[in-house]
Order: sequence, then structure tokens, then C-alpha cells
Amino acid sequence: MESFDLPGGSVHERWMRLALDEARAAADEDEVPVGAIVVAGGRVVGTGHNQREQLADPTAHAEMIAITQAAAALGSWRLEGCTLYVTLEPCPMCAGAILQARVPQVVWGAPDPKAGAVESLYRLFEDVRLNHRVEHVGHVLAGECGRLLSEFFRGKR
Repeated sequence: MESFDLPGGSVHERWMRLALDEARAAADEDEVPVGAIVVAGGRVVGTGHNQREQLADPTAHAEMIAITQAAAALGSWRLEGCTLYVTLEPCPMCAGAILQARVPQVVWGAPDPKAGAVESLYRLFEDVRLNHRVEHVGHVLAGECGRLLSEFFRGKR
């Protein structure tokens, strides 16, 4: 995947805008609009958006797809030195995969009061019983990330 020079905004906001592009792609496919990217060395090495309906796969969350792509691109399951950007606070499954992949940093957008495993319901990234910790920054472009989800679900009602 190629390197991006993104003008304007903080570094986290610039990368999050690419994750938002992935979320919009999910919405265009009538999937819950969550998008994720993995960045290593200033370049995108993995992208993903929700594809649970298309693939009939409950594990096809944006983060899972982006992590799988990044591991293939880097030739290692250890994603040390990477940052994952995702438009919604990771759920327990995705937080577990992030921990297993040794991702050192996650930047997320909207909180998830129903399934969030970073801040809302659980704090898996800070659990001292686990052998890996993840630095995390939340609420980056949270308004825009949350609006995309709200508009999607409003259209479903």
C-alpha cells in the first residue's frame, strides 16, 4: 500500500479521515459504517471496513480485516511499530485481536456504550493481568464518526 501525505489537522485526525473513508465504503455496501486502517512507518499497510453481512461472518469487523491485511503486508503476526485507527471504540473481540497482534497504539473515534472494550464497558488495553498493553487515544473526530453511525441506523428505522 502506498504512503500518504495528508494536509491539515493533527496527525491522528488526518489518519482517522482515511478510516472514515473506509467507514463510508461500508455504508455504501449497506454494512454498519465502521472503518479501520493500520499505519506503519508513515504508510498504510492495512485497511478494512465492516463486511459481516457480505461475508456472512460475525468476525468480519473493520479492525479484524485491517489487522489481517497488515500482517500479510508486513509478513508477521506481530504488528509492533504499527498504529491502528478505527472509527468506533473496539469491541472485546477486536480488542483481543489487537492485543494478540501486539499492536502498540490504537486511535479510535466514537465511543461504543454497548460493546466498547477500551473505555466504555471494559478496559482491556490496561488490564495488568494481560501480557501486553496498548496505548490508546479516543474520541478523535468522535462527532463525525458518531454521526456516520447515527445516520446509518436512522436510515434503517
